[in-house]
Amino acid sequence: MNPRNTPRCTRLAAAMALAWAAAPLTASAETTLSEVVVTANRAEQQSFDAPAAIQGVGRETIEAAGPQVNLSESLNRIPGVTVLNRQNYAQDLQLSIRGSGSRAPFGIRGARLIVDGIPATMPDGQGQASTISLSSAQRIEVLRGPLAQLYGNSSAGVVQVFTADGPATPEAGFSLVTGSDGLRRYGLNAGGQSGALNYLIDVSRFETDGQRPNSAAQRRHLNAKLRLQASEDTRYTLVANAFDQPESGDPLGLTRAQFEANPRQTEARSLEYQAGKDVSQNQVGLVAEHRIDKDRSLTARVYAGQRKLDNRLSIPLFVQEAPTAAGGIVQLDRSYNGVGLQYSQRFALGQGQVQTTLGLDHDRMSEHRLGFINNRGAQGALKRDEDDAVDSTGVYGQAQWFVNEDWSAVAGLRASRVNFSVRDHFITTDNPDDSGRTHFSATSPVLGVTRHWGEATNVYFNVGRGFETPTLTESAYTAGASGPNLALAAAKSTHAELGLKTRLAEGHRLDVAAFHIGTRDEIVVASSSGGRTIYTNAGKTRRTGLELAYTGQLTPAWSTHWALSTLNARFVDAFAASGGDTVAAGNRIPGTVNRSVFGELAWRPAALPGFSSALEAVHQGGMWVDDLNSDRTQAYTVFNLRMGLEQKLGGWRLREFVRVNNLADKAYVGSVVANDGNRRYFEPAPGRNWSIGLTASYAFGG
Repeated sequence: MNPRNTPRCTRLAAAMALAWAAAPLTASAETTLSEVVVTANRAEQQSFDAPAAIQGVGRETIEAAGPQVNLSESLNRIPGVTVLNRQNYAQDLQLSIRGSGSRAPFGIRGARLIVDGIPATMPDGQGQASTISLSSAQRIEVLRGPLAQLYGNSSAGVVQVFTADGPATPEAGFSLVTGSDGLRRYGLNAGGQSGALNYLIDVSRFETDGQRPNSAAQRRHLNAKLRLQASEDTRYTLVANAFDQPESGDPLGLTRAQFEANPRQTEARSLEYQAGKDVSQNQVGLVAEHRIDKDRSLTARVYAGQRKLDNRLSIPLFVQEAPTAAGGIVQLDRSYNGVGLQYSQRFALGQGQVQTTLGLDHDRMSEHRLGFINNRGAQGALKRDEDDAVDSTGVYGQAQWFVNEDWSAVAGLRASRVNFSVRDHFITTDNPDDSGRTHFSATSPVLGVTRHWGEATNVYFNVGRGFETPTLTESAYTAGASGPNLALAAAKSTHAELGLKTRLAEGHRLDVAAFHIGTRDEIVVASSSGGRTIYTNAGKTRRTGLELAYTGQLTPAWSTHWALSTLNARFVDAFAASGGDTVAAGNRIPGTVNRSVFGELAWRPAALPGFSSALEAVHQGGMWVDDLNSDRTQAYTVFNLRMGLEQKLGGWRLREFVRVNNLADKAYVGSVVANDGNRRYFEPAPGRNWSIGLTASYAFGG
């Protein structure tokens, strides 16, 4: 049968059915313009036909983007996503999707992180990107827009990371990277196929001296995946991850005067109190997939993990010693686990096909939180002792109807409930029992329609509602009292998106999306001083923007990729800020970037087999530093250059690379600490920096 004579709706449904057993993407799959994705409707589908804004990066891009330590290396080529490397491994990256989560003081909020089908975001909505093993990642996908609401709490978008499968022929390899500011990364990996068992294990170690005093860091990472094809219709995937970060100094932000005088200096209080954190996390998860028949499938997951944290804050001693203060050292011992079940079915309806998905998610975390006096780096008296717990339950359903060759529609609904509880064990005459509990519930509907114009163009429109609870960190303190702030309300939002996907010509694809997000009860900073940040709800906000992604093969040797984003993020309602000042309606939301551009021109000459090079341009607009819009960073443009060379010698495959970022050695602010009470807003980006590396693998019997 000629595929072009097959009705489009039948081809789309067939592609979704076959994708369940599809092989993983190859290293060059990002150059094909219809890569398989799973995030758009919780069932696999070609990205070109997915009715949502979704882009991804493959293994080749991840390797070329840098030393494979931070998501910020490669995700800057996806529009609508801002990932700022704070050069501060004690605070992690600042990841924001369409402006959501831009003011998180540390960790990631406003977006869901999922690794190999296992959540990396806790039930309260906060996630950590540092635990993701990029050296074994095959691809990373980012979904933005209304369909992300079906993932529950804190879903302005979804970031999914997929670990590579082991190769068909057993291989073992190593990698070495060195660079500026004492950067060193070493890695070992092995993988292969043995009968029905596919396996991959990756071990890496990362070290840096940091660009400022007290910014050194160390990380050790182990990531393993075993996949058993138990039968033609059933497979099991076991994933295990061990992460240890025994050192990460916190150099703090700088005031404007400090940044302009010397951007490589460190705030004195950081050194005095030895600010920084030690963290470890271990996790294991199992995903089972069973194809009941050609139209029905069932997926189940279960996971569990533990995270330990010792965080030293730079809070003056006299502030820590107040009767209701929680001290300057935070210690957490957290356990978490979860289960999920998803059923999918495909059936005929009228001229077309319907793909339905029903699912249940239940996730739980519990932690023992202690607070101690930070006596200039030494642990002092106990100041806080409590047990915190959060559990989240969500039930969802979604149907995508391929009506005919010209139209398809999607509808979904998720009902969620999130419960918080605090049991206070530190009770004194001056510090009362602060135990309490609260809960949040929401129903999130999503509707969308897509118009298919032939083989080359899709236009879609989606609308949906979502919610975002305060995290345990955001509810940790109450103004003028001890204990948690359990009166914080969840932020609720309405998302609308209009998008276009078109193949302009063979090898050329353009994606455009326009969006509007209206939020009420936005969670904002009420005050931030002495190491204590207190949050409140601030009425309505509005985010509107435009995103564009273009990939083109200009000639056999030359290709280009561009990603452009604009964002207008503002407060709709006036409200009282810290210190009694009034935040005016129309002020911009701090930490959001009003525009960003990534451009790349790559060269792979046929006359030089294995050689590749690219020139990158990165532009970012300014960011306001606080709700009052009292100061802002300057826009900047930097250029990066990379070159790589690959060879195959018998069973060996070698790759060497060199990369130079910020070629012109421009001084600029890379990220901001929004609403910092000491006005230390500015976190400087590095000047010209370089990295050079080698990877080698040997195929046994290859």
